[in-house]
Amino acid sequence: MEKYILSFDQGTTSSRAIIFNKNGNPVSVAQKEFKQIFPKPGWVEHDPGEIWSSQISVAAEVVSKAKLKSDDIQAIGITNQRETTVVWDRETGEPIYNAIVWQDRRTSDYCDFLKKEGHEEMIREKTGLVLDAYFLATKVRWILENVLGAKEKAKAGKLALGTIDSWLVWNLSNGKDHITDVTNASRTLLFNIHTLEWDKELLELFKIPESMLPRVCDSSGELSMTSGEIFSKKIPITGIAGDQHAALFGQMCTDKGMAKNTYGTGCFLLMNIGDQPIISKNKLITTIAWKIGDEVNYAFEGSIFIAGAVVQWLRDGMGLISSASEIETLAAKVESTDGLYLVPAFAGLGAPHWNQHARGTIVGITRGSNQSHIARAALESIAYQTYDVVKAMEADSGINIKELRVDGGATVNSLLMQIQADILNTRILRPEITETTALGAAYLAGLGAGIWKDIDEIKSKWKVMESFNPNDKIPVQEMLEGWQRAINTTNCWSKN
Repeated sequence: MEKYILSFDQGTTSSRAIIFNKNGNPVSVAQKEFKQIFPKPGWVEHDPGEIWSSQISVAAEVVSKAKLKSDDIQAIGITNQRETTVVWDRETGEPIYNAIVWQDRRTSDYCDFLKKEGHEEMIREKTGLVLDAYFLATKVRWILENVLGAKEKAKAGKLALGTIDSWLVWNLSNGKDHITDVTNASRTLLFNIHTLEWDKELLELFKIPESMLPRVCDSSGELSMTSGEIFSKKIPITGIAGDQHAALFGQMCTDKGMAKNTYGTGCFLLMNIGDQPIISKNKLITTIAWKIGDEVNYAFEGSIFIAGAVVQWLRDGMGLISSASEIETLAAKVESTDGLYLVPAFAGLGAPHWNQHARGTIVGITRGSNQSHIARAALESIAYQTYDVVKAMEADSGINIKELRVDGGATVNSLLMQIQADILNTRILRPEITETTALGAAYLAGLGAGIWKDIDEIKSKWKVMESFNPNDKIPVQEMLEGWQRAINTTNCWSKN
């Protein structure tokens, strides 16, 4: 009987499900968007119930579309938007507040307070993370401080917390399993990446009771099982990883020095740094790439908050385009931006700048500037932010990145890919399957279920569709100097 893997790909703006066959090829896809909630400026929330209902509905749809039955699904892999935080009641299974999304900035001032108190270095050494509103711990603390009765319930052991993977597994197992994998745990500000355990000193600092925490599992193996109520049979859940870790695995960046960039709502660049964690000197995140059996791989990560979202803004906020695909044509009408730069710091600046108070700026506008210049500047901003992260990674690791494997929705834009190759002066590789987040979850699940015997068997399935080589006639140095001036302007604006 043909073996199939069902991947849950729970993202920031939509829930998707993809079925993969044993060759690692997608068989069918289903996707459903859900509501983005903005209660105040800088606040971003999701309804956890809608996340769950949208995810399970696309799972049912994708099985039906492929004309399969539950019996045909051998394993489930889960990949998820990271850092987005849910706190729910253990008895009722109901969330006590909306999910606070990774983009949310409401705890920025609290992070500043902790920095002034001198906790930043200790947190970085233990977790590999920078002290920023981006991560889970400060979001949980906010919920406990601001939801009536939450603190008391937490102390009584009645509340559970988790990233979205934990929330999905809890519901899939009908409340039987409260787990997370090491990749998601490493995004909480509560997990020690050296000991691979929840850290009591950090729990005390953030005033989060240990009873709220999920059990930490490997990224691949026999992790959980669906209840018989969800599908017509119980299906093993054998792979879990945060979206960017899954994409790194899906791109088969399994050797030290290999790197990938995912161009989604944000841009996330990860570089495999081997089996030992290195704490960055250039404001990068050190994260756990995955854990399979006794083997742990670590990665550097540079998180760019706004990438594809800048195109959405041009469509929805500015009305310059009516669909995201139109930006390539509009931007290609000009050969350069004529000195116009767009810094899309709508939710602050990520790595390696880490200015959570920064906001978007456009500089260098002249009377001759038009829609095409702005569209091209938007695409270039994605490539410039990637350049900043790559150079920080190379400095920290001592390894030059010889090629960059790319995935995510924006990689269909060939102009963006060529701009990226030019600015990085590095070969860009676009694989045959660009849905590498869901693919990585499928690879981990298939490995955990014994569909593939080892990583080497999976490697043979990764194939390049197109490569982009740098054009040495582009005035890249001059362009980069202009970008740095634009960043300086953005930082200056944010000071008061």
